[in-house]
Amino acid sequence: MFYSVIRIIVRFLLALINGNSHYLHRDRLPEGSYVLVGPHRTWFDPIYYALAGSPKQFSFMAKKELFKNPVIRFILNHAHAFPVDRENPGPSAIKTPVRILKNGELSLIIFPSGTRHSQELKGGAAVIAKLAGVPIIPTVYQGPLTFKSLFSRKPVTVAFGDPIVIDRKLKLDDEGQKIIEQQMQSAFDSLDKEINPNFHYTDITGK
Repeated sequence: MFYSVIRIIVRFLLALINGNSHYLHRDRLPEGSYVLVGPHRTWFDPIYYALAGSPKQFSFMAKKELFKNPVIRFILNHAHAFPVDRENPGPSAIKTPVRILKNGELSLIIFPSGTRHSQELKGGAAVIAKLAGVPIIPTVYQGPLTFKSLFSRKPVTVAFGDPIVIDRKLKLDDEGQKIIEQQMQSAFDSLDKEINPNFHYTDITGK
């Protein structure tokens, strides 16, 4: 209930602030649970990913430090977030999302690069998807990169790629991880090119 109410409020606020959002290929989203992966380009792109994927509700990882504040902890818990120690992730970083996905009610948003300031893909998404038995859905965000620039009402576009299904027989060793990472990166590049052939991402927040 809390998640649904917050989603309505956020959608209304973003419509007032920007009002120029476009969601492409929503028909590619499966009915069941899945792992939604995309490059992390701004602090609010997961919000747009979650809105674009509605009515499905999503869970996501949040750094454990955020849960120290009781108010933020209440919001995160009711928004289906779970804490992760980025310095020492531990088994729970895999077991918790796998359990959530197997339950079947929520999907998961994860950024393979980990942070906004890295473009190097990591293997957590593939491991989680394989253990949970769900597909990976690649997605990209193109649009303003700062909250202030959202007020320019420049277009925001979220596009979804075809599902990536991990073969149960595929070993997720270095070679297996590389195969999935290449599929994800290829999907990101293709979606970016479809939205805007001249698109080039610059991490302005990391400067």
